[in-house]
Amino acid sequence: MKARMLIATAVVALSGALATSASAEAAQKTPTKVTIKGSDGNFYGNVKSDDPSCAEGRKVTLFKLKGSQPNPKVDEKINSDTASLNGDKYTWDTGNTGEKNGKFYARVKKTDECGGDLSKVIRS
Repeated sequence: MKARMLIATAVVALSGALATSASAEAAQKTPTKVTIKGSDGNFYGNVKSDDPSCAEGRKVTLFKLKGSQPNPKVDEKINSDTASLNGDKYTWDTGNTGEKNGKFYARVKKTDECGGDLSKVIRS
């Protein structure tokens, strides 16, 4: 009985330590936001962050929604671009993708230092 109690206590303590470690790691990432606009097959937007290194050079991927909610593992990858400084904003632009009908969103993946984000879904 004592052995079971010790094992249960160890499992609870280890779970708490892992959760705290994961939370601390997530909290250290600089928040990043990606926006999307577009119509008639042309898509563009901004990557925003308080840390310019989390916006400059970030790869933005455009997806076409297949289901009812964004899911990059399932949705169709249409195109991608790299955000670059344009005036005072970091912009991306896929140009004319030829995709004129559907629902679309953009994604930036998280990095070691920067958070990731999915844009709102737009209809084109």
